[in-house]
Amino acid sequence: MKAGWTTKRLGEVCVFDKDQGVHRGLPYVGMEHIESHTGRFIGSLAPQSVKSATFRFSSKHVLYGRLRPYLNKATAPDFEGHCSTEIFPIKPSPVVDRHFLLYWLLADETTARINETCSGARMPRADMNEVLGFDFPLPPLPEQRRIVALLDAAVEGIATATANAERNLQNARDLFESHLAEVFSRRGEGWVETTIGAEIKFIDYRGKTPVKTSSGVRLITAKNVRMGYLQANPTEFIAADSYAGWMTRGIPRKGDVLFTTEAPLANVAQLDTDERVAFAQRIIIMQPKAESLDSTFLKYLLLSQPVQHRIRTKATGATVQGIKASLLKLVEISFPKSRKTQSEIVDKLGDLHAGTQRLSQIYEQKQGELVSLKKSLLHQAFSGAL
Repeated sequence: MKAGWTTKRLGEVCVFDKDQGVHRGLPYVGMEHIESHTGRFIGSLAPQSVKSATFRFSSKHVLYGRLRPYLNKATAPDFEGHCSTEIFPIKPSPVVDRHFLLYWLLADETTARINETCSGARMPRADMNEVLGFDFPLPPLPEQRRIVALLDAAVEGIATATANAERNLQNARDLFESHLAEVFSRRGEGWVETTIGAEIKFIDYRGKTPVKTSSGVRLITAKNVRMGYLQANPTEFIAADSYAGWMTRGIPRKGDVLFTTEAPLANVAQLDTDERVAFAQRIIIMQPKAESLDSTFLKYLLLSQPVQHRIRTKATGATVQGIKASLLKLVEISFPKSRKTQSEIVDKLGDLHAGTQRLSQIYEQKQGELVSLKKSLLHQAFSGAL
């Protein structure tokens, strides 16, 4: 412990100030109004009444969401209001800077400890009385304020850098998608106008639910199919000796196009392995006629905004959109009659897509590094090393 620091139980320097009642004419804070991990209030300051009892709070409190504490929802409001009873108003004593308390609650170590107090599997809630018994690091008040000032500046900088990384990531993706839309909107001379069903064979495993095992033949589900690529997680299997009995509707080949029919709708990727793989429901395997349509060209075609739009206009379902195979086959597509032209387009799109993927990896790595930096700063702050 750093010189001049002491350790107190949280309950010695804070109280839960639960002024419960029906409060009107005040802004309302629910769990959905606190952003995870940031401490930001993302609700409205307009007065809002609710039918059930709530807790009243002021700008002297820190609000902590005890429901699903792994969501890490806490904020220090600068206004008076009322909140859900799933949110505890914590009032620190004069020896505690409330923003110092807020940052302590948002630190990974604190979140993990609070999460261990939970009861209830489906709707876990922290045992806040147990939390009051936690050790709380207590430097002198000027040191708390120094640490808060450093963290405020660092967190603001990290938030700006994160927003820039997210914007650059989206710009990279938008660049590829706009080029894709241009290619398949422009079309050109010598393009064939047809439908999906006329050119593509479906291998359809929808409606079948396999028995999963801990090892065996890899099972690809709709969760693995992303926009343009297959991801490894979740990694699931079926028993090797049940493969032949399961894959009776057709055997996929490397390069086949995979299409998700719902949850999510119209994600498209290519099978990237020669190894045996099994397929679960909500996926249609597409095998185009080899003499007329290149599989990779088909992938890009289905990813393009014009075709995505046509697919979605034929989708059904209010809550979860999906498309029937019979309607999917009616979706209009067009492609160059020349396989040489298809290959040239594939090469150009492949180069652009590879560049986009490289940029995406850079910005995703940067986002991860920024998250790690914030976690490191919070750890240093409460161990006296900042």
